[in-house]
Amino acid sequence: MDFKNKVVLITGASSGIGRESAIEFAKLGATIVLVSRRKGKLEQVADELKKFNVTTLVCQCDVSKKEEVKKMSKLVLEKFGSIDILVNNAGFAIYGSVSDLSIDEIESQMETNYFGMIYCIKNFLPSMLDKKSGHIINVASVAASFGLPRIASYCASKFAMLGFSEGLKHELKNSGVGITVVSPIMVKTNFFEHPSFENMPFSPTSLSAKTVAKAILKAANSPRLEIIVPSVVRSAVWMKNTFPYFINPIIGKSFKK
Repeated sequence: MDFKNKVVLITGASSGIGRESAIEFAKLGATIVLVSRRKGKLEQVADELKKFNVTTLVCQCDVSKKEEVKKMSKLVLEKFGSIDILVNNAGFAIYGSVSDLSIDEIESQMETNYFGMIYCIKNFLPSMLDKKSGHIINVASVAASFGLPRIASYCASKFAMLGFSEGLKHELKNSGVGITVVSPIMVKTNFFEHPSFENMPFSPTSLSAKTVAKAILKAANSPRLEIIVPSVVRSAVWMKNTFPYFINPIIGKSFKK
């Protein structure tokens, strides 16, 4: 897909992967719709994009709130008619054991990470189907394939995202609309600024947000269901699925340290 003048909507666009994705798409001439809860941060990103001479639209919206997504999507569709690429990137995690987390804390992760994606897809997919083109990119995590201690609720939201995406991909066959999940390992972003991660160190193998943003651009032209970043980690997913009785005890022991 040639991105020039294509309308790209990115949730969680105020920082991290969302911000870097906006920059990478803008470099290629795309029209950018920036969505997140923090309007001030979005306006800073919009200012950064001015040097690329592209059209931008700032939309303050909490994707966990279905009415806010409905209002945001109506504004976007009235302005542009439809979008070409939907990047469902908004998400967060709270680090802690299931016994320590409150039900509200567990629900909040599912509301943003999973239902936020659902709300956006439900509001923008009809216009994509009408014009028989478009691509949905759901930003998940390698945690969509590994149930890990102390982020079980986050893993659940990403497992759900991957499963939903796989089912939807079958439904979209021959529709002209594609869907791809981008699943990175740990990424150095403010994702880990939540107080619950205070004592959790970054892995030396952590990715930059720019690396993941480049994978998102690749995903926009990909027929694949899932792109794992880096690709070498796909072998670990295969091992876990093929030899779970061997791999799962190793994972459990490693992440409890």
